[in-house]
Amino acid sequence: MSVVHEVEAARTDGPAPGLVWYTAYGSNMHLDRLNSYIAGGAPPGSSHRHPGCRDRRAPARSVPVELPGRLYFATESAVWTGGRGFYDPAPPGRTRARAHLVSARQFSDIAAQEMYREPGADLDLTTVLRTGRDVLGPGRYETLVCPGALEGVPVLTFTAPWAMGDVPWVEPSAAYVRLLATGLLESGAWDERSVAAYLARCPGAAGTEARITTLLNPS
Repeated sequence: MSVVHEVEAARTDGPAPGLVWYTAYGSNMHLDRLNSYIAGGAPPGSSHRHPGCRDRRAPARSVPVELPGRLYFATESAVWTGGRGFYDPAPPGRTRARAHLVSARQFSDIAAQEMYREPGADLDLTTVLRTGRDVLGPGRYETLVCPGALEGVPVLTFTAPWAMGDVPWVEPSAAYVRLLATGLLESGAWDERSVAAYLARCPGAAGTEARITTLLNPS
């Protein structure tokens, strides 16, 4: 199995780096879906077409990681018709994710598309690299988070501005859970039983290990 990388606590003062680890804990753990944000086009299971990044090269590497904090499900996804995945770095626990090594420009464009903004402008990463957090707007996925660094390169993701306990949890759809599970399995770090148990423990999942295992192996 692939080695799960541990993120080291780190803060950066100075110019923005050329490369960052865009760390996905939701649907962009799946490389085919991430590719629609980078190269443009409609991801699997959606009719919405993304404009893509200015730099359309695939990530240089993608590795499995664990972040401090919890994955939880809340709000209502128009695409998945169920709860969306969000990351809260504060609660005790571990969040499984995939870190994609991309340019800072690519990260800016991926984040813009998740924020329903047009890609094409570089994000100012100064605050998030220095403090670990930068709220760019009130919407979901408009808050940048830097849990630390991996191999000396900053780890960056985005989530909602609220905390896990501030909003009602919403059960995710079966299709969304299946996509997250597939992304985790694709990393080669965890087996089906481990992935099913992990997702079943996430607040809002309202599932069981057996139910999620069934989603991965439909009859």
